[in-house]
This record gives sequence, C-alpha cells and structure tokens, in this order.
Amino acid sequence: MPIRSMTGFAQVKGQLNGLTFNLSLKSLNHRFLDLHFHLPPNTDALEMAMRRRVKETIARGHLDVNLAFDSAAAPSLVLNRQLVIAYVEAFRAAAVEAGIGAEPDLNTVLRLPGALDQGVEARGEELTSAVLPRLEQAVQELNRAREEEGKAMEHQLRQLMGELLAACAGVRRHREAVVKSYSSRVKQRIEEWLGSSTDPERILQEAALLADRSDVQEELVRLENHARHFLDLLDRTAEVGKKLDFLLQEMNREANTLLSKTSGLAGEALEITEAGLAIKAHVEQAREQVQNIE
Repeated sequence: MPIRSMTGFAQVKGQLNGLTFNLSLKSLNHRFLDLHFHLPPNTDALEMAMRRRVKETIARGHLDVNLAFDSAAAPSLVLNRQLVIAYVEAFRAAAVEAGIGAEPDLNTVLRLPGALDQGVEARGEELTSAVLPRLEQAVQELNRAREEEGKAMEHQLRQLMGELLAACAGVRRHREAVVKSYSSRVKQRIEEWLGSSTDPERILQEAALLADRSDVQEELVRLENHARHFLDLLDRTAEVGKKLDFLLQEMNREANTLLSKTSGLAGEALEITEAGLAIKAHVEQAREQVQNIE
C-alpha cells in the first residue's frame, strides 16, 4: 500500500427506483479511525454495513460519510405516520396536563426531521444493495486522491531525511576538533585541582563527567540509524504514520542532547551547533508532514 495522506474528498451518484442519491466522503487527519455518518432517518442497518466496509479499507483519519437523496427528483413524499401521530398525542397530553386548550400546528409537525421523506427507510435491503457498491467506488476514489497527495509527502520526507543525514555528516567532520577542545578543558581543570587540596576521587568524577560530555558520537549514531529506519518504513506496505511520528520524537531528543553537549564552546563547536539546529528544523518539518500520514 503506498503512503497515503489522511486528507481527501470523493463524491459519487447512484439511483434507486428512479431516485438519485449523492454519496460523499471527506477525510481529515486524526490519531485514530473516527467515523461520522450522516444518513437519512431509519437507516441503521445501512450504517452498520457501511461502517464495516469502510473499516476494511481505511485505517486512520476522521471520515465524514454523507448520503442524501435528491428531493427535487423525488416523485412523491411519504408521511412518517408513526412519528407524526406520536408527536400530536404527546402535544395534546401536555396541553391537558397544563390545563390549556391548544392543538398542534401541522406546519410545525411536518417540519420535524423525518416527518416527510422519500420512504428510503422502508426499502431496507434494497437500499443497502444500491448504496454499498457506490460506497466502494467512493472509497476507491478517496484512496486514489489520498495516495496522490501521499506521493508528494513521501518525496518531501525523503528529501528531509537526506538533508538530515547530510547535517549529521557535517557534525562528524567537526567532531574531532570539538573532542580536542574538551580534552584541553579537562586537562586544564585537572591541573588546577592537582594544585589544590581537592579530593582525588572528586577529580576522577569530574574528569569522567567532562569526558562523557565531550563526544557526540552516540547521538550521531542514533540519529543516523533513526533516519535510515525512517526511510525503510517509507518503503513498507502498511500503516506507518504512528511509527514515523515516534521515530521523529526520538530524533528530536537526540538532536537536543547533541546541542546541549556543544553549548558554551567556541570554534568548530559552533559549526556543530548550527548543524544540530538544522537537524531539529528538518525533524520539525518532517513531523508536520507525518501528522497527516495514515
């Protein structure tokens, strides 16, 4: 399965006994699969069938499913007698209880949702048989649109990872000079301590701490491994959006550590700082894209 954006739109038309209906799908990014159906009244069985079909082909995103019949082309309207009678009886019972003389307004009653429709709820299996094939067509069109957008996103993500790896290579070029700078600092501090009454054990602890802060090798290795794993995930045929987002969080953490290790140093360490900032910028740009990947 190609990389898919979670944003897309598709619309199809269908016919049922001479009555035209429009089926539209609109998807937006979301952490999970969030389905919202907007269907004619009394079509619960149809909604359940549509929900099952959608879950088979869409893994993640906020999806609005709208089904509407063309009222202008409707041959006639059907009165929902059960709903209208229930409303009238409830109105009269409330009037008696309140001790007032009043009758419901028919115009108001007929404006109730579902009071007048094209009788689609009475068709049951016939309605489901007409709509489901159009749903599959709409889902295919939606996924094609999302895959087209996904191609552009994948291209940009690969470019960002290439630039990130190039920045890591830049850090490596300046790493040796930075290590030497830290070594000089450690040497200077030890010479100061040896000329004082400082505890030798404390000297060893401080030296070990400075040595640990003197090298960004581990951060570089992890950043490069994460970037290669990121590119590998882009080649896979599965839902990868959440995994890519997790990797970018890890990469951002490594970039922050790299920057903290070179803070306060001059010379070539400034080059590493600039490269670290570039890495963070690439990670943030990638995260903006990944937030919309299925």
